[in-house]
Amino acid sequence: MKEKKIYLIRHCQAKGQEPSAGLTNVGREKALELVPILEKFNIDHIISSPYKRAVQTIKPFSESKRIPIIIDDNLQERVLSADSMEDWLEKLERTFLERDLTFSGGESSIQALTRIREVVDEVFENQQMRNVAIVSHGNILSLLINHYETTFGFAQWQQMKNPDIFVLEKVNDIIHIKRIGQ
Repeated sequence: MKEKKIYLIRHCQAKGQEPSAGLTNVGREKALELVPILEKFNIDHIISSPYKRAVQTIKPFSESKRIPIIIDDNLQERVLSADSMEDWLEKLERTFLERDLTFSGGESSIQALTRIREVVDEVFENQQMRNVAIVSHGNILSLLINHYETTFGFAQWQQMKNPDIFVLEKVNDIIHIKRIGQ
């Protein structure tokens, strides 16, 4: 099997957490700065979360290379709870350890991981895709990274930047992951 790479991109700085939250001015500048970085990777497909901040992050690169953005709902950020929680950070940390833990109206780490793995597995199986950019969100991306690199947990999620880039590389059915950064 030929080498395949998936570039996992966390969106740039956003104005909020809701799906309609767009990028800040700094976020828009960072999205433009991503273009020459991503051009080095010979990306041939782009798959993005439907959230506005994710699409705005990859849009300058998409337009520059004339690669359409495929929207996939499985890349949406994980919903921790439908209820507002003042101690949400502590509860989020628990979900890194208690992977089946769910809060009212939310999804467990396992449920969110299953969603994003569907996208990654489809990319790995698709012979037409070679170097793919997946644009998503910090929490769900950290669950995926943890799946391949078990030392990546809550503390590493807290250190992620907006944007941030990791690469999943599959060579002879072995998957490696490393941080490229931004």
